[in-house]
Formats: sequence, C-alpha cells, structure tokens
Amino acid sequence: MKTALARVAAATIIALALSAPANAEQVGEVGVDWIGNDIVVEAIHDPEVEGVTCHVSYFERGLIDRLSKGNWFEDPSNSSIACRQTGPIVIHDIDRGKDGEEVFKEGLSLIWKRLVVNRIYDEKNDTLIYLSHSRQVQDGSAKMAISTVPLYGQDVTWATSE
Repeated sequence: MKTALARVAAATIIALALSAPANAEQVGEVGVDWIGNDIVVEAIHDPEVEGVTCHVSYFERGLIDRLSKGNWFEDPSNSSIACRQTGPIVIHDIDRGKDGEEVFKEGLSLIWKRLVVNRIYDEKNDTLIYLSHSRQVQDGSAKMAISTVPLYGQDVTWATSE
C-alpha cells in the first residue's frame, strides 16, 4: 500500500513540475473582467539563442469562470507571440531541420494540454521562426501564432559546442 501511495505522490510531483514554466518570466498580467480572468504576458529566453526574447501572452481563467463553465483544470488554447532581438545574437547548437525544436512549454491543463513554442531556422531566408501552439493529446489545436527574427545584416555569432 505504501508503494502505491508513493507512486501516486511521485506522479503528482512530476505532473506539477511539467506544468511549470521552463524558462519564462511573467512580465505582465492584465485583468480582463470582474470574474478574475486574466491575460498573462511572459518573457521567454531561448536557451540556445542568446539575444532573442519572445513575449508570449495567453488567457488564464479565474476561479468564478472555472466554477461556472466547468473544465476546472484547463485554460483555453489561445496564445500570441512576438520575438525580437534584445541583445547581441549568439546561436549555439540548434536543430536546423524542418521540424525545428521545442524551446518552451507550459501547462494549460493539469496533465495533458501544453502551450508550446518551437524554433525553426529558415536557412534560405536567414531567419529564426518562433511558433506558439497548443499541444493536446486528443484533438490537437489549430490555434497558433508565429513570429520571426531576421538575421540578415545582423552581427550573428554561431557558437559550436566541442
């Protein structure tokens, strides 16, 4: 019995850890109505690209909205993203494939739904593309936003790990 309880506790801790922001800093929160719903704005620093900051905004439901509409443990999939150069750009070991790589994720529900930011490098146009979208286990989500950081004409350092 103790082992089963320990497994449940471990699973709960892991689920909570996965729903916490990886490398985001909340920089704003705007109340949108009297029932406690907010729009949260976070600054995300790409761990492999120094000098680029993305600002992501998303909707966070308040207690009254959760009680009245159900889906107690879930926020909407809507998000917006804007990425800009905020310092000297140093690009470390990034995935240059068409799928790019995930640079950030944050839970929008207790377990399954995540807000995800992927980075894709468009080599032909010398541009970093940041795509925010929702990841859901069952239906996925077509709600997405995109932002680009052009590298053309910038003093970019490509650092290689050895």
